[in-house]
Amino acid sequence: MDSTVGTQPGPTEAPSPRRPIFDLKRAVHKVSTRDGWLGDYDFAWLCTPVLPWMKTKKSRAPPFYAIDADLPLLLAIVCGFQHSLAMLAGLITPPIIFASALNLDGALSAYMISASLISCGILSLVQMSRLHLFGRFYLGTGLITVVGTSFATLSTAFSIFNAMYKSGTCPTITNADGTTSKGPCPDAYGYLLGTSMVCSFLNMGLSFVPPRILKRVFPPIVTGTVIVMIGASLIGDSGVLNWGGGSNDCSGRPETGIFALCPTIFAPRPLPWGSPEFIGLGFLSFVTIILTDIFASPFLKNASIIVGLVVGCIVAGAAGYIDGSSIKTAPAITFLWVHTFKIRVYGPAVLPMLAVYISLAMEAIGDIAASAEASRVAVDGLEFDSRIQGGVLADGIGGFLSACFTNAPLSIFAQNNGVIVITRCANRTAGRWCCFFLILFGILGKISGVFLAIPNPVLGGVTTFLFASVMTSGMRVLTYLKWNRRDRFILASAFSFGVGNLLVPTWYGHLWDGVDNPSVGLQGFLDSITIVLETPFLSSGLVAVILNLILPAEETMESNIVVHEDGNEVDPEAQTSDRAHDDPESIDEKDRDVKKAPIEPVH
Repeated sequence: MDSTVGTQPGPTEAPSPRRPIFDLKRAVHKVSTRDGWLGDYDFAWLCTPVLPWMKTKKSRAPPFYAIDADLPLLLAIVCGFQHSLAMLAGLITPPIIFASALNLDGALSAYMISASLISCGILSLVQMSRLHLFGRFYLGTGLITVVGTSFATLSTAFSIFNAMYKSGTCPTITNADGTTSKGPCPDAYGYLLGTSMVCSFLNMGLSFVPPRILKRVFPPIVTGTVIVMIGASLIGDSGVLNWGGGSNDCSGRPETGIFALCPTIFAPRPLPWGSPEFIGLGFLSFVTIILTDIFASPFLKNASIIVGLVVGCIVAGAAGYIDGSSIKTAPAITFLWVHTFKIRVYGPAVLPMLAVYISLAMEAIGDIAASAEASRVAVDGLEFDSRIQGGVLADGIGGFLSACFTNAPLSIFAQNNGVIVITRCANRTAGRWCCFFLILFGILGKISGVFLAIPNPVLGGVTTFLFASVMTSGMRVLTYLKWNRRDRFILASAFSFGVGNLLVPTWYGHLWDGVDNPSVGLQGFLDSITIVLETPFLSSGLVAVILNLILPAEETMESNIVVHEDGNEVDPEAQTSDRAHDDPESIDEKDRDVKKAPIEPVH
């Protein structure tokens, strides 16, 4: 039951624009007084759980703190910590999955987690800054828009890595029984970083395109399709596989070799993939997320993913499934460039990565709009357009810098909008504290070792929920459609390729068998096309973009709308054409005379 009344307090007054950047008197007051630390924020409301036997009384929610309002120090720290927890699972998941897909050792895997956290903290500060460049152009959004490794990159990377193993760029190990397994391939990650660095200039260029043009080329029917397919593909490529025991070669259940058991035969308690023990651990984490969202306080609800990981790890540790070697070998303190990768460009990956950056721009526009709405600032007009321009530009520059930071491309995260809504704090000071905590988590190397020790089933149960949330976000975007015949036609065409590829991944495996002795350049071009076609969200998104541009828009004439006596509006042409498309014989005389019903004014 909601404990807030209908009338909410208005936003706090923003500070005077003439206030100096650093006011010593104000700083002393902030750290030396109760008002400076606590203000009038209701921390009990933020931390009180919702239990079935508790009597909830109506209370007034805390005040809303605007972007540059004077924020109590403790509230800034608490909200910043909550923001960091809300995005933590999304930040550690991609490097863990990258390392697993390339069979990297523990030290390198732990470093990749640390580099991800540090990079996200630094580049999130850039996004929040909103630096004026020239004219009407900015760098950053000026909102609490944090960044993280996009799941679009993760989905495409699987196809790129598979192509590298197939072409021999990455080593393949032949086992004693004749089966093969993937060998360690850190060079593949270097290729991904170098290709990402080159392709990031596309986003920089797109940032100077007027947002109205970008929205026309990438409307909700395109962005929703792409997001749905990203989530769906990651559930199958990573989430459920880890839930069953591991997404490496052990998921194939070979009879011999180190992957005969999951995660390997050297694990503390290895079991065959899909064992009930693994399924149970993942299910425990999954159910914990649900229970946390039902009964926990507003603070913990935004950290439900972390709660699921913690509970799952506690049970897994007690049952002997956790290998603590990654914690022992992880350094106490680390930073960027402790490990490096050979930055090179993989030609066949250029075209897919360009498509990834286009999808990142589409995601950024939607996430910035959601952040602006949650922060109670304008969601249209010149100021809003400048926030979109600055956010997309910062994403492009962030893609270049993140590769320099040995991290995959970063883009704006949407998870933190929920934190803004629940805590009623859109203040950028809280966002800066979030960045501080992320950088701190990354520098403390033992924390990365702890994350790396999370058993695959626990991680799989949590990430399956996380990826399904991505898919749900795409479905929500699709609800903005009018769902006329044109929209349904475009979606059916796009999903034909995306879902078909998702269910039958080898669909394009023999597409170029008829090409004899291709040159190196031609082979690279054919491989790039194959990667695009084998990545579900790229193939479906490409179809959606093309059809959206070439199919004429449908116009619903007001005279064609029928209002029945029960007040429901019906478009008989759409209704009849749909039935005719399914079964022409199903149109009876009553349907043919539907326009004879009295036409009333449409309201």
